[in-house]
Amino acid sequence: MSKNLSCRCCGLIHEIPTLQVQQRAVCTRCGTVFAPPGCRRTTSSRTAAATVAALVLFWPAVLCPILEIEKMGMRQQSSILGGAIDLLKQGNWLVGGVILLFSVIFPLTKIVLLLELSLLEFLHRRHKAASLKLMEHMGRWSMMDVLLLAFLVMLVKLGNIVQFHFGPAVIAFVLCVAMSMVASISFDPHAIWEDSE
Repeated sequence: MSKNLSCRCCGLIHEIPTLQVQQRAVCTRCGTVFAPPGCRRTTSSRTAAATVAALVLFWPAVLCPILEIEKMGMRQQSSILGGAIDLLKQGNWLVGGVILLFSVIFPLTKIVLLLELSLLEFLHRRHKAASLKLMEHMGRWSMMDVLLLAFLVMLVKLGNIVQFHFGPAVIAFVLCVAMSMVASISFDPHAIWEDSE
């Protein structure tokens, strides 16, 4: 009995025949290997492990000081969340809102949705579909990795004027971004439907 599946990399739809134990289906366009049927547990546990690690690392990444700025003998520490709130208090609504939304709220929502899809098997199909659509949309807009790049560019441009020292949150921040990417890469959207088919 054959089954129609779309490639998770390029989207090309393939008619996959019933495979033997050692056989694997490969996309004819991009060469991506289709996950064998019945591997939901492995895929979900891999995604869940990386997502839990990202969730644990998220809190020190946004709450602990990420930068210590020294200018003319004065030092100031700032976390991502604290910096966004300070900007909002000072009336910089646009910049503070963008940082809060794209570097705190969207990444956290994406992590929670990935955790929900990889761990909760009893969800209704419509809820799974809505969660998957929302997670994919949030993933496009979550910008923690872009924020990290912006920090590095700022350090290069202002290195002679102001002294920067990384705070303890940098390690958690980099690891959180890495774990979030690992979770997204290992997540197989086809696997979440296996238990309801």
